[in-house]
Amino acid sequence: MKTFKYCCCFSFLLLATSIVAQRPKNIDSIIEVTKTMPDDTLKVAYYGIIYENLMFKDPKKSFEFAKKEFALSKKIGYQTGLGSGQLHLADSYKNSGQIDSAKYYYDQSYQTFKKQDHTLGLLFINHSQASFEKSRGNYEKALEYANRNIELYRNRDSIKTTYNADFNLIGAEYELIGSIHIELGNYNIALKETHKALKFYEQTKDTIRAGDALMALGNIETLLENHEKATTYYEKSYSIYDHFNDQQYKAYSANNIGDNYMALGQFSNAQKYFKESLEIATEIGNEEIKGNALIALAGVYRESEELHKAKDFAERALEIHSKLEYKKRIATDLMELAKISIANNSSMEALDHLNRAVQISSEIGAKDILSESLQLRYGIHKRQSDFKLALSDHEMFKTVNDSIFDKTRSQQIEELRTIYDTEKKEQQIALQDKEITVLEQQAEISTLQKILLGGLLVLSLIGFYGIRQKLKRNKLEKEKVDAELAYKKKELTTHALHLAKKNEVLESLKQKAQELKENETSKKGYQQLIRTIDFDLQDDNNWENFSRYFEEVHKDFNSNVKSKYPQVTSNELRLLALLKMNLSSKEIANILNISPEGIKKARYRLRKKLDITTEDSLQDLVLSL
Repeated sequence: MKTFKYCCCFSFLLLATSIVAQRPKNIDSIIEVTKTMPDDTLKVAYYGIIYENLMFKDPKKSFEFAKKEFALSKKIGYQTGLGSGQLHLADSYKNSGQIDSAKYYYDQSYQTFKKQDHTLGLLFINHSQASFEKSRGNYEKALEYANRNIELYRNRDSIKTTYNADFNLIGAEYELIGSIHIELGNYNIALKETHKALKFYEQTKDTIRAGDALMALGNIETLLENHEKATTYYEKSYSIYDHFNDQQYKAYSANNIGDNYMALGQFSNAQKYFKESLEIATEIGNEEIKGNALIALAGVYRESEELHKAKDFAERALEIHSKLEYKKRIATDLMELAKISIANNSSMEALDHLNRAVQISSEIGAKDILSESLQLRYGIHKRQSDFKLALSDHEMFKTVNDSIFDKTRSQQIEELRTIYDTEKKEQQIALQDKEITVLEQQAEISTLQKILLGGLLVLSLIGFYGIRQKLKRNKLEKEKVDAELAYKKKELTTHALHLAKKNEVLESLKQKAQELKENETSKKGYQQLIRTIDFDLQDDNNWENFSRYFEEVHKDFNSNVKSKYPQVTSNELRLLALLKMNLSSKEIANILNISPEGIKKARYRLRKKLDITTEDSLQDLVLSL
């Protein structure tokens, strides 16, 4: 995966204002100037600027200047330049696939900036570390680094650079967090975070980073199988990178556009973009993009029945991904080679590739690749009349597919929980801000009360001011109470919707278990599962929590209803509470675990008990209680 262009302004931000005004505008001119400059901190900064300008246009050349930046900083004892040089070396090693060297220099850069308590440097290294850990599949660690930067931005009015300009790239953190949630399967969260990033870039007129956000939105739409919409996003990002001559990211976009044309069955268009991606990757020396383009072209040639070419490209991709130690990519390459062998009627060769693909995908937990590999291997064994092995593969395939189904359900529930926790945290932050404001007002009033002892004239003036401040404080306290009420209402609604979602998911699982029970010889385990689900559907603990939240928002509602209508039962009281929340009949049916027809009957019985005529509205009566 790509590394975000977060670090492309670090060295520039280290320069003083006067120096920035005097520096040459053309990158070739800056290179010429450095040849005659003395060995000082300005020369180090210029080396960093050259690196950052060339890192996506000419990675090989930029690497030479990263080495010069690092060596000169070490020679003159310039610690900030040393941390910057270490960061630039780490990025170069990562892009060229030298993972151990990248990790070493990332760690060194972090230690250098940490010793200096260099906030700006820590922002850059945290972001790079987050991107690095994401590429290695360490998503929790990646989110930890990204959230460190979010807190740094939120806890400071602005980050000051050495030339006193405000620096804020929080949009890059939103974008990175979104990309992590894409890989975790939390697409709703990913869309929300990426749109936040795009909005930030548009507000700050940061066109090239807006291209990054557009490409990320394309990735999400691709995963949601909205290929035409995804292609629109990719083509916009492609145009931006082409305009800015950003070769590395242009190659990424070209590869993504090709993938979507493949999904749409437009192989000639796909081939055009894959070839362009391969040419750029070869020119700039980016092995990761090169490997991706090669395996994509192998798929195009296989579909076009150019099997000799397909095999050659797939083997070249496998060689690159093996060098990079990208295990999931290795398994993908082996599966593509197996498909080519099957098309060539080379069953034994295909089995060899699939056996390795199954082993690797099992080790890393790549269930999507494992599922497809098992299905392909099952087909070969079946054609060879090896029914024992075919049956074994089919059973494993079914087990993996069932676990994918379970994982998808778990991801949906986990995503709902994450969204709820995030919204709850945002509400808490809003309440804390109100409390801080109230405390600040109270502190001001306390100070004014001491000053009042100074004299009668001062007393009257400050007294007038104090009254005004008190009015402000009362207003703020009212706003705080309103915010707390809004928070409790949101918590109540979220809890109700959670009950509805839980019952819906349990009902779906119950139906699935019932189907399996009818198809299987042993029914005991499924019957136990159905009883467990029924028990959970009738669990009163959820209602106790709901009632507690409801009473906090709608105080004395239950007692008022009981007082006016003592004949109302507990189940009818639950129905009245849900009507008070203005929920739809479908939502109420899911929460009470009864059919929509049952809701209609319950409403009819309730109208009779409450003695409501056909002309009167039950909903209006409930809302007025």
